[in-house]
Amino acid sequence: MIPVLTIDGPSGVGKGTIAYIMSQKLHWNLLDSGAIYRAFAVAATNRDIKIDNVDDLLKLASNLDLKFHSDPGQNNLNIYLDNVEISAELRTEKTAELASNYAMIGPLRESLLIRQQKFKQLPGLVADGRDMGTVVFSDAPFKVFLTADVEERAKRRLKQLHDKGITGNISHTLEEVHKRDERDANRKHSPLKPAKDALIIDTTNLTINEVVTKVVALVKA
Repeated sequence: MIPVLTIDGPSGVGKGTIAYIMSQKLHWNLLDSGAIYRAFAVAATNRDIKIDNVDDLLKLASNLDLKFHSDPGQNNLNIYLDNVEISAELRTEKTAELASNYAMIGPLRESLLIRQQKFKQLPGLVADGRDMGTVVFSDAPFKVFLTADVEERAKRRLKQLHDKGITGNISHTLEEVHKRDERDANRKHSPLKPAKDALIIDTTNLTINEVVTKVVALVKA
């Protein structure tokens, strides 16, 4: 059996950071499902495929040339679309907004779900997303759902943008976080919610190390 650790939750809770650290600690493969949807949004935009053109969107999903690469000592993945490095472009608010809208399309989710499940390989997988524990890897033995106050999440998101040289303000970022939460929680297909058997961790007042300690304890137990 190939072990899987799923880490789900809304934006700004630290999913990506915790998933990366856990993959390094466990020496397991890493899946950033959000990056797949963001990369798809970039690819569809580059090809000028409209969001209501489901047939062409599905063709693109089945032929998406997407690669993940992490160099030793790095704290993040480098993501390549059509052999072009697009990691910075994936972290913009515009791309996040587009990805959230594409994620509401049921047939597209089904197509990208198959692609995500192929990441499940030995020695194990850490999967970061919004429906990893409820849909994509519902049989995973280790499941975590991260939460945090929406104001704190907006501050974290704004800091991420500023660290990457992207301008923004707290009121606009908070509004975008609220909108994203509403779409994710109320979409018809794979709505954002914790799996029934997930460990729920509120990260509002926790350090990264404190969250990692809780997740490590879950896996060891």
